[in-house]
Amino acid sequence: MSPSSGALIVAVAACAVFVAAQAKGAHPMVPPELFRSATVVIATAIGFAFMVGFYGLPFLFSLSFQQQHGLSALGAGLAFGPMMLLSACLTPFSAWIVERTGPRPPIIAGLALIAAGSLTLALVPTSAPVWVSALLLVPVGMGGPLVMPPTTALLLEHVPAHQAGTAGGVFNTSRQVGGALAVAVFGALISASGGFEHGLHVSLAVAAAIAVLAALAATRMTARRASQPS
Repeated sequence: MSPSSGALIVAVAACAVFVAAQAKGAHPMVPPELFRSATVVIATAIGFAFMVGFYGLPFLFSLSFQQQHGLSALGAGLAFGPMMLLSACLTPFSAWIVERTGPRPPIIAGLALIAAGSLTLALVPTSAPVWVSALLLVPVGMGGPLVMPPTTALLLEHVPAHQAGTAGGVFNTSRQVGGALAVAVFGALISASGGFEHGLHVSLAVAAAIAVLAALAATRMTARRASQPS
């Protein structure tokens, strides 16, 4: 058994023990009733799925830009400039968009952009110019302002006020797990015997599939506010 397989088994076992302890505990850290709302569960899953693309793709292309194109670390960072610049420019308009369309359309659109960007990049050979990949990463960057603010708002609308902090902690944990797993899994894929380009394209397909599933799940989210304790 490899060290990574052993670590995965320990992590799964620890998660199962934690869930069982929370279900039986008198004062659980993460109350099970928090997940009785489908919107809370979906929002948590979206946080995970979003970070798979938003962390996983920059990880993949930071390696591609340096190993396949010979860029320095600084040059690779600058290649992400269009992606991050457009994301920063779109962020101030996130609330304006949600006010006019409701939260679900921008969430679905953002996840669709991540999926489309990932799939398009999967069709581009690693020998393509850096500027091609840099431009195709832009839709992934646009997904951030469209997905995260309305997802966070919907999550907090569907939990009682006294559980908002716990819900936020669970949401952020799901995001960090998504990012960490993306780096680990994608790193394993590109270092496998199939070669860098094959692993890159498989990783991009995985990211796209996860984003599509999250977008489909987002169609079931509601904007109905949970009842608050008196």
